This record gives sequence, structure tokens and C-alpha cells, in this order.
Amino acid sequence: MRRMAGCRVEDGRITVDMVLGATVFGVVGAAIGYYWGTTASLVIAGAVGVAFGYLIGLLGGRRFFVSIVCGALLGGGLAWLIAGTDAVTLGAASGGAMGGFFGVQLGMLMELRKSSGQSRVDAPPPSEGESPR
Repeated sequence: MRRMAGCRVEDGRITVDMVLGATVFGVVGAAIGYYWGTTASLVIAGAVGVAFGYLIGLLGGRRFFVSIVCGALLGGGLAWLIAGTDAVTLGAASGGAMGGFFGVQLGMLMELRKSSGQSRVDAPPPSEGESPR
């Protein structure tokens, strides 16, 4: 069986990233299903969330999951302070979305910085008459 680059499956075992992803996305899916108003929508949306979370965890998305959880906690807390308990779920959902977006962008910037630092180290020295830039 061929493995994808960056995949964290160790001989078919379930890793922490997969469990964390299934948990975080399962809760998000269940919350979305709750707003639809039926038990079936809660179960279906929760199951879809677990599946997506498991797959993202399979690819090693721990930093992404942590950023979602932190964003949800901060967004829910801020909504509670500003608007009261009725707005906590909306604030947590919005905060989780912003946390996920921020986590992805931060990860891309960290990779860009890492790759640009390596390219400077690996670059050959400038020849005579060339600018060192």
C-alpha cells in the first residue's frame, strides 16, 4: 500500500490526530445538526463531521484542530461577555471558523519562512561583481 506524503498512519493504528479531528469535527457537525432541528440531521451532520475530522487527522492536522478549539473558546467567551448566554453558541461557531482560518494561514506563513530560510542557506555565494542580494 502506497502512503501519501505527510500521512501519519503507523501500521494501521489510529493516531491522536485522527481522534482529535474526529472529536472536534464531530462536535461541530452535531452543533450544526442541532440548529437544523431534527434528530436525524444531528446524527447525519455529526457523522459527516467525524468522517471529515478523521480524514484531516489522517493527514496530520493537529495544529488546525487546536486553532479551531482555541478560536471557539475565545469566540464563545467574548460573545458571552458582550451579549450574554444566548450568543455563546454563535460566538463559538464564528470563533472556531476564524481560528481555523487563522491556523491555516499561520501554518502557511511558517512553511514559507522555513523554506525561504533554507533557500538562503543553500544558495551559492555571489561571484565577483554581483550584489549579495
